[in-house]
Amino acid sequence: MKKAGATITNKSAARIPRNIDEYLERFPAETQKALKQVRAAIRRAAPEAEEKISYAMPAFALYGNLVYFAGYKSHIGFYATPTGHAAFAKDLSGYKIGKGSVQFPLAKPMPVKLIERMVKFRVSENTEKWKQKHAERKKRQPKQK
Repeated sequence: MKKAGATITNKSAARIPRNIDEYLERFPAETQKALKQVRAAIRRAAPEAEEKISYAMPAFALYGNLVYFAGYKSHIGFYATPTGHAAFAKDLSGYKIGKGSVQFPLAKPMPVKLIERMVKFRVSENTEKWKQKHAERKKRQPKQK
């Protein structure tokens, strides 16, 4: 039995942007400006990260997903996973937050320095997980003769 909404039709697939530039084009100028600031902050903090669209929103990946962001009518949603948000709880206390999300209002300047710090934290987290995973794999491999 299929779940409701599980099938992607040509019509719904057409609504999913192919890349971040295409995603940004869909927004009014004010929102685009804020989205571009967030994108640039992420790029500065993780220049080697891959840009992609995931869950129909902009995402960056390096040894796994780092962060996501999205534009809305009155805010930019920023998603650095629950661990990324927990580590910056004090800095995020002035914003509307969820378990792994924060809303940066469009009416205020984008906190690009905070975003950069959060992304660097996520890069560190993902890099450490990747190193541990590969160290464990190396231990399990039989030694070559």
